[in-house]
Amino acid sequence: MNDSPEAGLDRDRIQSIERGFAVLLAFDEESPSPTATEVAERTGLSRPAVRRILLTLQHLGYVKVSGQRWMLTPRVLTIGQHFAATNSIIEVTQPHLLRLAERTGESASLAQLDGIDVIYIARVHARRVLSLNVDIGTRLPAHATAMGRVLAAFGGADEVDRIINEGGLPALTSRTVTDPINFRDILHQVRVDGFAIVDGELEEGFLSASAPVRDAKGAVIAAIAYSTSRARQTPEEVARDVLPILREIALDIGSDLAVLGDRPRVLALGARNTFS
Repeated sequence: MNDSPEAGLDRDRIQSIERGFAVLLAFDEESPSPTATEVAERTGLSRPAVRRILLTLQHLGYVKVSGQRWMLTPRVLTIGQHFAATNSIIEVTQPHLLRLAERTGESASLAQLDGIDVIYIARVHARRVLSLNVDIGTRLPAHATAMGRVLAAFGGADEVDRIINEGGLPALTSRTVTDPINFRDILHQVRVDGFAIVDGELEEGFLSASAPVRDAKGAVIAAIAYSTSRARQTPEEVARDVLPILREIALDIGSDLAVLGDRPRVLALGARNTFS
């Protein structure tokens, strides 16, 4: 008999829910309106199982069908809305991101670590940066982003191991750090410096800087970032001109969170104003 913790977790998992989310996640930019057969191919589930899941999601209002093509409905946005409404950090951060964008003239973001990726939970657009199409909910590889390195550096050793072992540190450009020893050394320096600057490792010419956001107990709970283009600034200019502002605003967010506490708050309508 297997009484390991892993076996216990397997017993406690509801497979039908896992399959339902797998089907929802099969809808993306590359395949916004797949057929049931295409969903089955993307998820590895049988076509009859996919059909039952899609019909259930249709009954709940999360998908609709046109001919043989299935599409998500706006109701799926309510899942993200519930996250925003129950996490005070988003409401607190938004005006600070707007201030960062106004003071620097560039985009400002907030992200948290999710496995081997960072996921954007708040963002203020200033101008389009290169070809990256980044918005709330966007996932980017942690190893090649400034926010990912901040979150990994101040996270646990298990998170760093996961990024290295599961992600494999793939080369996204000729500048991407792919050596695990070098990557760990960089994270150590991020912990020492208290910030990260990444130059052209996610996309050629993409330059970003990030600082940690801490809660009232000093734990890093998110990362705030500034992004620009190499054509507009150098890493040295970012370090000199932007990092002081970035770190100041990160501290202000932490101070506001400490005052507010961790009470659930509703995300105000219009909170996602953008700077243009």
